[in-house]
Amino acid sequence: MYTAIWIFTVLATFCFMEFVAWFSHKYIMHGFLWFLHKDHHKKDHDSWFERNDMFFLQYAAISIFFTVLWGEYGFWLGLPIAIGIFMYGLAYFIVHDIFIHQRFKIFRNIDNKYARGVRRAHKIHHKHLGKKDGECFGMLIVPRKYFK
Repeated sequence: MYTAIWIFTVLATFCFMEFVAWFSHKYIMHGFLWFLHKDHHKKDHDSWFERNDMFFLQYAAISIFFTVLWGEYGFWLGLPIAIGIFMYGLAYFIVHDIFIHQRFKIFRNIDNKYARGVRRAHKIHHKHLGKKDGECFGMLIVPRKYFK
């Protein structure tokens, strides 16, 4: 019984993180923390690292918090929540930083309907260089129109 709840919690947390990522991207990164995110929308970067990379620390801290709740305070769902957040972060790194932005030159030849839709939606998102008038703030779930 506990195993099923544990696995469900990991998967539910992973799925919920897509909403968290969309919300924080739209209202925080394109809002009051735009000064950290705007270099990600520049066409030319001064270095390999971006100030935008600091956002991963926010999610890592939340994952660590749930791990501490599990280890120090016996909150048994803390670990599966932390693992779900970590797994989403790993998926984000692979899809966004490696596949879409090609920060590492792997996964370049992936070409299927889903991959094209994700890339197309992200390209539309980056069409807007300012913090206003953006669209497609999600990562894994994108509007159906980008798959046509």
